[in-house]
Amino acid sequence: MSLKEHFELLASYNQWMNSKIYEAAGQLGADELAKDRRAFFGSILGTLNHILIADIIWLKRFATPPCGLTSLREIVELPDPSSLDQMLFEDFAALSEQRFWLDRQICNWINELSEDDLDLVLSYHNTKGVPGNKRLSSLALHFFNHQTHHRGQVTTLLSQVGKSIEVTDLLVLIPEEDPI
Repeated sequence: MSLKEHFELLASYNQWMNSKIYEAAGQLGADELAKDRRAFFGSILGTLNHILIADIIWLKRFATPPCGLTSLREIVELPDPSSLDQMLFEDFAALSEQRFWLDRQICNWINELSEDDLDLVLSYHNTKGVPGNKRLSSLALHFFNHQTHHRGQVTTLLSQVGKSIEVTDLLVLIPEEDPI
């Protein structure tokens, strides 16, 4: 499997897991979603907003030259988040709509990438203004790992209120191969 194919797998996993999480979270009322559960971003809603914010921040970085691709054009038009704990959406339906739209953009972006693109070095500044120069493949890996990390927190919070999303393993999406 090529590096690009690995990222296509991660983009599919991201979309699949977000669908499962949002389906389970959608069974909760607004008060339950917003209840402070002492998680790093407070609530289920706060954590889901954080994942969305971080995705937007990184995709905007990925949209800059030399990495900028046409599939990220619409991402550039989104407002810049003001902080990592900003509540972009208090309304779960609006958050869900934005999440599903963003997941389609992520899949489109990964599909548009070439193996050569993954070797590019991206210059950026983090949210505190610290400059970085890192290979796109490493940053994309961080991007997907960050999502997984915080979705793990959300699955715990959902479990605490009796909502299970069942299997969360990437293994489920890894295709079977013929033995060598």
